[in-house]
Amino acid sequence: QVRLVESGGGLVQPGGSLRLSCEASESTFSILTMGWYRQAPGKERELVAITRGGGRNYADSVKGRFTISRDNTKNTVYLQMNSLKPEDTAVYYCKATRGVYDYWGQGTQVTVSS
Repeated sequence: QVRLVESGGGLVQPGGSLRLSCEASESTFSILTMGWYRQAPGKERELVAITRGGGRNYADSVKGRFTISRDNTKNTVYLQMNSLKPEDTAVYYCKATRGVYDYWGQGTQVTVSS
């Protein structure tokens, strides 16, 4: 079982920035595939960014604005979000994948509004 705790959400104005953090209770954190997903009201959950090994992939809608990174010494993955838009408003979830198992965090709300 991998427990994930997200933090860093909140209310920000359009054009602003936020950094989300997700800490995992897993000593083998470095081998986990880590991803950030989001779900807006009335919409399906969607992939935002993912990191596995040394690679990173992003949804087209966030490329150039969001950056996923990880600190294996802290068992933590981050999502730096810049140039935020109202359409980025959603609950953001962290997901860890180990083998065939997925583990989800509880989610953190991000609201982009003036």
